[in-house]
Amino acid sequence: MNKQLTNKLLVVLVGLFAFRVLAYVGVPGVNTDVIKSIFDTNSSNALGIFNMFGGGAAERFSIISLGIMPYITASIVMELIAATFPAIGKLKKERDGMVKYMQIIRYATIFITIIQAVGVSIGLQSVTGAGGESAITIEMTKFVPIAAVSMLAGTMLLLWIGEQITKHGVGQGVSLIIFAGIVSGIPMAIGESITLVNMGTLNFFVILGAMVVIVLVVGTIIFVELGERRIPISYSRKVVMQNQNKRIMNYVPVKINLSGVIPPIFASAVLTFPSTILQASTNPIIISINDFLSPSGYFFHILMFLLVVFFAYFYASITFNAKDISENLKKQGGFIPGVRPGASTAEFLNETASRLTFFGSIYLAIIATIPWALVQYMGIPFYFGGTAVLIVVQVALDTMRKIEAQIYMSKYETLSAVGL
Repeated sequence: MNKQLTNKLLVVLVGLFAFRVLAYVGVPGVNTDVIKSIFDTNSSNALGIFNMFGGGAAERFSIISLGIMPYITASIVMELIAATFPAIGKLKKERDGMVKYMQIIRYATIFITIIQAVGVSIGLQSVTGAGGESAITIEMTKFVPIAAVSMLAGTMLLLWIGEQITKHGVGQGVSLIIFAGIVSGIPMAIGESITLVNMGTLNFFVILGAMVVIVLVVGTIIFVELGERRIPISYSRKVVMQNQNKRIMNYVPVKINLSGVIPPIFASAVLTFPSTILQASTNPIIISINDFLSPSGYFFHILMFLLVVFFAYFYASITFNAKDISENLKKQGGFIPGVRPGASTAEFLNETASRLTFFGSIYLAIIATIPWALVQYMGIPFYFGGTAVLIVVQVALDTMRKIEAQIYMSKYETLSAVGL
């Protein structure tokens, strides 16, 4: 392993270690025992999902309790705005514009974090433990600003760590932070499952069946994520010495899942954000709405399925720009056999991407809802949802590919040409 790659991996490890340390830095004035008891009784709803993505930071009410979710929510809003207003969309294509675009997302993250922090802080006023002890140990007038500032600082620090990992390390920083938060809960989940089996509460064969399902799901994810449609490209070049045309065949790779892990993350963020805000209310109507949106109910997973499909199409349309690919091919003298260059090529690429995205979106939606079916019909205490499994596998594959690319670069070798 070369020195450059070693340094990049050290940056990743230091960043993830800092993330895990921050998960244990609590907000002042909170009775963590009461908070933990609340999360223990709500492990299967929005609080459980929220706590899982933060690596247990929420149940400790640490300064990174909100995790990276405010940033993801801000990114969703900006993507929708960029798709609606062409002027904002152009910012992403320009170097200086991209800096402004990311700066807007950071400001939106600050705004969303403050709203969520204040809402959660006020909501804790009505939270009590089994013995009637309050979750807050100081005056509310002091606690709300202290908690808001603490959680804002924690979230922005977490975002900065993610950016440093992306810039100086290997892989996408925000994805790796979510990955680390999910993986950190695996030992506890295994231990609790073993305890349930030893107590006779859970049948060993049920756990064995769950493990088989998990292996099949992971295998399916790997198979689909590595799958792609290779559209052949022909280039015409003059060979002066032979005085004839020589056609060099190549291809444009179009993945089955063009949107990656983004749709399940976006869908989870959209569905857990209202639940987080509504959790603080004591109004009976709002409580009933919150229960209706509970992750243990049918409606939540119907919405999850639909939102994953929607975001898969939406994000694929952003990441795969058939018009730009068509123009680049035309400039390079390339064309798809049997398809006219220009608008016809763009239309052909769009149709191909749409067909693949249909299967990719259904695959993502099924993966995101399978664990709930296991809990509902098999009685399995599935501690990691399909979104979590998908994130773990995809981030692992992406990181491995980037490490492999770094190794090739260090040897002054290039990967096989892909046409564009």
